[in-house]
Amino acid sequence: MKKVIIAGLILVASASVASADAYKKCAGCHGAAGEKVALGKSKVIKDMTKADIVAAMKGYKDGSYGGPMKGLMKGQVASLSDADIQAIADKIGK
Repeated sequence: MKKVIIAGLILVASASVASADAYKKCAGCHGAAGEKVALGKSKVIKDMTKADIVAAMKGYKDGSYGGPMKGLMKGQVASLSDADIQAIADKIGK
């Protein structure tokens, strides 16, 4: 039983670290707290709700969302899992 609990804690911890690292590639354009207008064209993502961030990122991923930065963002979110997307929204969104 202890092994199952320890394995579960390790899995949760590693998922949290991986998800936290997912925002690092966003921060370059959007800022550490999502406060920047990325490349002078994006919304300030810290002002968006968590649900709006998730919807936007999933939309970028499937090609159904986006303006002038759609092509760039599709590439940025392509490798993100649903858990990564949710972690980013939880870190930045309202």
